[in-house]
Amino acid sequence: MTEGRQDDAAPTPLTDAASIEDAPPPAPAPVSLFARPYRATTIGAVVLVALYAFEALAVATAMPTVAQALDGLPLYALAFGGTLASSVVGMVACGRWADRRGPAPPLRHGIVWFSLGLLIAGLAPSMAVLLLGRIVQGFGGGLMSVALYVAVGRVYPPSMHPRIFASFAAAWVVPAVVGPTIAGALVEHLGWRWAFLSVPLLAVAAAACVLPALRGLGAADGTAHEDDGLPPHRLAWAVGAALSALALHYAGQLHHGGGVAMLAIAAIGLLVCAWHLLPRGTLRAARGLPTVVMMRGIASGAFFGTEVFIPLLLSRERGLSPTMAGAALTLGALGWSFGSWYRSRPSQPFTPPRLLRIGMSMIALGIAGVACAVSPSVPVAVGIVGWIAAGLGMGALFPTLSVLTLELSPPNRQGVNSSALHLCDALSTATVLAIGGSVFAALLTRAPSMAYLAGFAISAAIALLGAVLASRVRPED
Repeated sequence: MTEGRQDDAAPTPLTDAASIEDAPPPAPAPVSLFARPYRATTIGAVVLVALYAFEALAVATAMPTVAQALDGLPLYALAFGGTLASSVVGMVACGRWADRRGPAPPLRHGIVWFSLGLLIAGLAPSMAVLLLGRIVQGFGGGLMSVALYVAVGRVYPPSMHPRIFASFAAAWVVPAVVGPTIAGALVEHLGWRWAFLSVPLLAVAAAACVLPALRGLGAADGTAHEDDGLPPHRLAWAVGAALSALALHYAGQLHHGGGVAMLAIAAIGLLVCAWHLLPRGTLRAARGLPTVVMMRGIASGAFFGTEVFIPLLLSRERGLSPTMAGAALTLGALGWSFGSWYRSRPSQPFTPPRLLRIGMSMIALGIAGVACAVSPSVPVAVGIVGWIAAGLGMGALFPTLSVLTLELSPPNRQGVNSSALHLCDALSTATVLAIGGSVFAALLTRAPSMAYLAGFAISAAIALLGAVLASRVRPED
């Protein structure tokens, strides 16, 4: 306990100069994430993140085969966007739930719903049933992701936040190396269904590690008396946002006047719901926390709006096997992990705004490299190198944004603000996938190369917008 108090007094890497001057003398050497007060939580949380990473990479690798086997290629983007849309409901439900009851109850429910969705998807006889499973899975994933962030804020002192978030990114390394390879082998030799059905077996082990470590974490101090600043009926707005995102995807498949009208209505509905759910000022990128939240959405929309099409591009257009197509995701995830490792170093030569600007620029550059691989005359290696660069950018971005969110949040608002961070992530990515997926579906049969390039252009433009906004993550003096 003495070590924990000393570490808690140390200034965070992101503290401004004035705060550092007022801080007490530097603390002793940093406390290990595996010191006795933190060991169980660290192991359990990292195992759960690794499970989530394995699922994401395995499903992304298998999905081109799934879509063709179930005759659902026009709904390819919705298989990812639907999961993100439903995760919005889970995130909002978890935010205040975790603040009032602690992170363990929503995490427990999240693991159950996540596993149930995977079982439904793995046994699906049609693309429609598979989409249902993905929606159920997304709800559970939303609960899990926010609960883990709240656990970090409640268990670890601020000076340890960069290291635990970097450990979360590092937890992607092993799944990144073996996940796509295993998923590709499963698809080729046992069938695509096992890419879904194998993951719930691992969820039991993950739950056994992480849930006992969080036992005893109750409500945050002050939560019962401070609901100010939260709009009423947040869960209803979350459901509205999820339905609007799903309608946006569906409208993109309707190539007539009614589809355009539905597209406009869904877009307006999504904006209205987002305005009620996200911190005030997020949609106009107000300085401080609103821009931090917005930057998370921009980064995720640009990155994942590109990533979901990479296995399809490499397998369908460039003739690679599912295993080899998944290897591109492996290398991108390794780049992400290396970027996170660099971000976790105690001495940073870059300020957070500059680091975010560099990360966003690398994502845009990486997307451009992937776009080049659309041409048969360009070696596939060009696209893979580009995706590694994009992964490096994400690795630098995500821990920085996570630390800023907790730094700008009082303890009794960490659940709500962490929920907002993930919420903007999901809404932005679902929206980018809806727009990119609609364009992709419209062009695929007439001009396949343009179908990919149009989606990549949207993602690259979003990343460049993020580079411009990076300087606004610091509150006004």
